[in-house]
Amino acid sequence: MIFDKDGQTAILFQENVSLQKFLENLKEGYDKIKNDNIIVNLTSFSRLTAEDLPLFLELSDMHREKGKSFVIVTEQVTFDDIPDELVVVPTLREANDLIEMDEIERDLDLE
Repeated sequence: MIFDKDGQTAILFQENVSLQKFLENLKEGYDKIKNDNIIVNLTSFSRLTAEDLPLFLELSDMHREKGKSFVIVTEQVTFDDIPDELVVVPTLREANDLIEMDEIERDLDLE
């Protein structure tokens, strides 16, 4: 797992591994980024389906309960097929914008 930090946001990229291995690496390295907002960039996975995304649901729920954002980036799925509990956007720009809006809402106690 490769990650890049931008302030309080960790952007995670996949290595040349399977989605399952990427998720295992994310869980193993979670303690390093647990206090950051997380963007999981899955744009390089060419065979990603909507059925793959619920694999991230448990980690996403746990992270969001801590008051941090967890956003998945992919254009490979139809957004109507994604569980409502997951936050999925098609671009990194939209992920960053969404986290910025989440931070504003948290600062204003709107959540």
